[in-house]
Amino acid sequence: MDNTQGRLSIKELAAEDRPREKMLINGVSSLSDAELIAILIGSGNSDETSVQLSQRILNGASNSLNKLGKLSVKELMDYKGIGQAKAIAIAAAMELGRRKAASEPLKRESIRSSHDAFLLFYPLLCDIPHEELWVAFTNSASRVIEKTKISQGGLGEASADLRFIMKAAINATCQGIILCHNHPSGNLHPSGHDDSLTARVGEAAKLLGMQLLDHIIISDKHYYSYADEGRL
Repeated sequence: MDNTQGRLSIKELAAEDRPREKMLINGVSSLSDAELIAILIGSGNSDETSVQLSQRILNGASNSLNKLGKLSVKELMDYKGIGQAKAIAIAAAMELGRRKAASEPLKRESIRSSHDAFLLFYPLLCDIPHEELWVAFTNSASRVIEKTKISQGGLGEASADLRFIMKAAINATCQGIILCHNHPSGNLHPSGHDDSLTARVGEAAKLLGMQLLDHIIISDKHYYSYADEGRL
């Protein structure tokens, strides 16, 4: 039996039901997440329209853009109709979303609490599938001078991370240092490497007349703060 029998193609749908036309008629905000993804991939497969395929991909990610953003190109290609080019387009769109969130003007540039620090780093680390270490430098008024990525893939090389962090801190002529990294596993408990790096940066900062203000560990919408736990 032909699996496509009775299935309308995108071109056969009414204009207001086709993602591109719907966007032109009603604006981009009128589109669902699946319709936006359908525009990215352009076409579906022999059994599904691009919208239906996009809905299935979203369902596989628990209808969460956060979880969708963690899928690799290879994982996206497991879906019938998603080749390398389409998978790359989806991954690129997710990365653009992260960068847009990170580049928007922040009302929280003055870091007064662990929650302020969490909000500063969350757009950068909320949905990536690997571990990254970032650092923010603050002035005497607790305002962020700059933030930068130090390493990717874990904190196993604490001594190397320390050199990069302190070199960047000196270049920024900062007063305060805030470390932040993510735990993609969802476990917020600090590892031995986390503890070691925190202690090393704290000691090095004191020698240079600076202060380690906090080390934040992020997982989805939750975080762990060394400062809040009295561990600095």
